[in-house]
Amino acid sequence: MASIRDMMNNLARDYAIAWSSGDPEAVASFYAPDGQITINRGEPIVGRAAVADMARGFYADFPDLEVRCDMLRWAGTHAIFVWTLEGHHSETGNHVVTRGWEEWELTADNKVQSSLGWFDAEDYQRQIDGR
Repeated sequence: MASIRDMMNNLARDYAIAWSSGDPEAVASFYAPDGQITINRGEPIVGRAAVADMARGFYADFPDLEVRCDMLRWAGTHAIFVWTLEGHHSETGNHVVTRGWEEWELTADNKVQSSLGWFDAEDYQRQIDGR
């Protein structure tokens, strides 16, 4: 039986791999059926279909998207997934590297019930624009 450390590290690794796969359904599979993500205090994106649509938008913007897990911390069913996103913007061709994190509330079977995502949106846009 895997330790909680192994299970959580595998979850974080596999989530980053899913984001880097170009498959929006793979990303959505990490969420509970009614799971949600809220990015930078925006409107919540609720349900696997909506999460897949959100991921699809990132893939349209960054066809070579790569997400790396920089760190994971957890306590019970709460976890912090710290990430780096990298890719070339589809319209501008500019190389973008941005960092952020997601604060997860997990279900008993380690699906994301709720995620609060954070990143520097101004720096992200500056890089897209090539400024």
